[in-house]
Amino acid sequence: MRWQALKLANLKIENPLNFTIGILGGGQLAKMDAQEAKKLSFNIITYDPDPHCPASLITGNITGSFNDVEKLKVFNDKVDIVSYELEHINIDTVRQAIPEDKIYPSLNVLEIIQDKLKQKEFFSKKGLPVPFFRKVENIDEIKEILPVVQKARFGGYDGKGVVVLKSEEDLKKAIKAPSYIEELIDIEREIAVMVVRNASKDVRVYPVVDMVFSEDGNLLDYLVAPSDISEDLTKKAQDIAVAAVEALDGVGVFGVEMFLDKKGRILINEVAPRPHNSGHYTIEACETSQFEQHVRVLTNLPLGSAKQVIPAATLNILGEKDAFGEPIYQGLSDVMKIDGVYVHIYGKRKVKPLRKMGHITVIDFDRNRLVEKVHYIKKTLKVLSK
Repeated sequence: MRWQALKLANLKIENPLNFTIGILGGGQLAKMDAQEAKKLSFNIITYDPDPHCPASLITGNITGSFNDVEKLKVFNDKVDIVSYELEHINIDTVRQAIPEDKIYPSLNVLEIIQDKLKQKEFFSKKGLPVPFFRKVENIDEIKEILPVVQKARFGGYDGKGVVVLKSEEDLKKAIKAPSYIEELIDIEREIAVMVVRNASKDVRVYPVVDMVFSEDGNLLDYLVAPSDISEDLTKKAQDIAVAAVEALDGVGVFGVEMFLDKKGRILINEVAPRPHNSGHYTIEACETSQFEQHVRVLTNLPLGSAKQVIPAATLNILGEKDAFGEPIYQGLSDVMKIDGVYVHIYGKRKVKPLRKMGHITVIDFDRNRLVEKVHYIKKTLKVLSK
């Protein structure tokens, strides 16, 4: 089967062996997508500049630049439907190679998400709660309204492209690229919700999770699911997350990151149009993982239950500050002796400081014991280099 202007909502697959899912990007998210696709015997092909990308360990990979129209056309000819595991792709190039109605979430959604200022403007116009924000034309404009958070409009991820500016002295570290500023929120906690929406507009929403961020690099350190916020705040956060995805008319899996401030406001931070770090716990802790849901959306199979069956925590496995080169996973055996611990090593051939090399999910019915295990693992497992 190859795409012939067939609408996804009408797609009926009789034999998974005859259907191929294409993923732009071959990192860990594509690898975990592929693991779920293989369970149902769907074919999967990734497209990535790195011939040794994590997904290539278990699936076919076409190696090429995201700016190579001809290579992308070869990829398009081999797959029946396309999704992506990263936002930073050249939309104009992709449009030349792949029919727009073959890509989910749509390129229109991706255009909004890629520009974080446009994303904020979009949600604000839709009446969804976002922090106060303003476009920055000149760094000097910021002096009058300190303290603020400055964010790059394009290309930021895992804490990159974000700086907190509290004083004029801090302006030395201001971002020298197209950016915008947000109010410096008095954060109670950072939370996230995974939302799945298919072509028939069916929706599944996962529990709210609490996220704890590393001071080094401002990327996710670990999360606990479900959050212990009140039922009212839980429902409010889930409703906001679903409303954001519906506003985008999104089809796919979405990670919606939010702030809960000390005044009780829940504000959208940003939305990722793909499986997300904050949803990795769903593999072991929920009836249907975010990755299986992604496969179900792309193949028009019914969505699964998003019910969480056991409390969980997920922590990232990060490269040590001085690690460069071939990775060494110190303490792995000690960690794997612990009950309820699930280790995911992504298969990246080189470690760098703070690079995500994998993640670990811990499950336990006792929330305190869960967090104790997380802190033990953080002290025990280190990614060094030869």
